Amino acid sequence: MEQMTIAAVDIGGTKIACGLVSIGEAGGSTPVVSAVEKMPTEAAQGGEHVLERVISAVQAALERAEGPVAGVGISSAGVVDPRTGDITFANELMPGWGGTKLAAAVSEACGLPCRVLNDVHAHALGEARWGGGRKASSCLVVAVGTGIGGAFVEDGYIMLGAHDEAGHIGHVCCPAAVGVPCSCGATAHLEPVGAGPGIIREYVRLGGDELCEDGSPMHGAEIDRRAAAGDEAAIGAEERAGRALGEVMGSMCNMLDPACVILSGSVAQCGPAWSDAVRAAFAEQAMPPVAATPVVGGELGGDAPLVGAAENFLRPAYRNL
Repeated sequence: MEQMTIAAVDIGGTKIACGLVSIGEAGGSTPVVSAVEKMPTEAAQGGEHVLERVISAVQAALERAEGPVAGVGISSAGVVDPRTGDITFANELMPGWGGTKLAAAVSEACGLPCRVLNDVHAHALGEARWGGGRKASSCLVVAVGTGIGGAFVEDGYIMLGAHDEAGHIGHVCCPAAVGVPCSCGATAHLEPVGAGPGIIREYVRLGGDELCEDGSPMHGAEIDRRAAAGDEAAIGAEERAGRALGEVMGSMCNMLDPACVILSGSVAQCGPAWSDAVRAAFAEQAMPPVAATPVVGGELGGDAPLVGAAENFLRPAYRNL
């Protein structure tokens, strides 16, 4: 198959990224991502407003293209029906996004075929087929940032599940989160203690500052800097999050037995207080046959969901779809 150009979109709760991905035959040269532009999602203004911004971003990308564009691949927050490209559920971070007939609306507005998949699945597909997992028969992809998402990929295909929900590792029960409410409405899930906001909350609870020295709200990068400098509250906050994640990853490997774990996202860039805790907790929970499962970093960075969205357009992420 010759190289094709796909307009790829990544829709998150805070920003929309849209660019062009030149991609060819599986196993060929690495996809080239270009002409990427970003804009705020403005999710609080509702689903219809976000849809208008997505269509505008795609139309602008098509104008930047120097040649023909085969179609549109979209990575979106929320639960996606990959058969129709509809958003079937979204939490309060994107009010009104659930129920959006995303693929149909974009296709009608832009005159091109469109395929949609969940943003974490797009990230996982990009990494599994073209990034850190490209040589592995299977991988568990865990993305840790503002939230925690995941996917299990085997032979290049993502496990979808009966309700299109498979892979929600952030919503697995976690001992460190007992009694802690989760954004999904349940309690004791990994995400509220293991993701970035959980690290910040724990840092403040342990006596850390709520604001940075410049008066801006405390953020993860500053906590990581302070941990490296020996700040005990910062070290404690990162260790708690790292242990929680490592325990769940070990348990998931016991169940799924992946050839590797791909650990990516902004929190995965934290220093040794966090990473050592992840490794130690993983080792404590993993059964002997899976204890040596390699945990590797993602290779595509912020391009992963764009590559995954384009790849899904050409070669569907899920079997029998």
